[in-house]
Amino acid sequence: QVALVESGGGLVQAGGSLTLSCAASGIIFSINDMGWYRQAPGKQRELVAGITSGGSTNYADSVKGRFTITRDNAKRTMYLQMNSLKPEDTAVYYCNAHRLLPGFRAADYWGQGTQVTVSS
Repeated sequence: QVALVESGGGLVQAGGSLTLSCAASGIIFSINDMGWYRQAPGKQRELVAGITSGGSTNYADSVKGRFTITRDNAKRTMYLQMNSLKPEDTAVYYCNAHRLLPGFRAADYWGQGTQVTVSS
């Protein structure tokens, strides 16, 4: 059974830092592209940062230069280092695992989410 478990969320003041973790089980972690998404109240879920199975990364413009996504395949864990946090970063952050399958299909798995609240 696949499980993605996020941790590390919490309440922080603007300008502060947090590190989110996503521990995976039930999947071959190293071959999955991984990503962090977030959803603020009343808004759609959006991609924050992604890291491919090969280690290439991409970031939303709003977090470039402030957030860093990494992965440790040996620990089956992905991280999101968040610095210089702003109130607009407040959201539930979700971990995603994505893998292309034969026949133009894809497998997507989601964690339960962790709340990040940035106070001004």
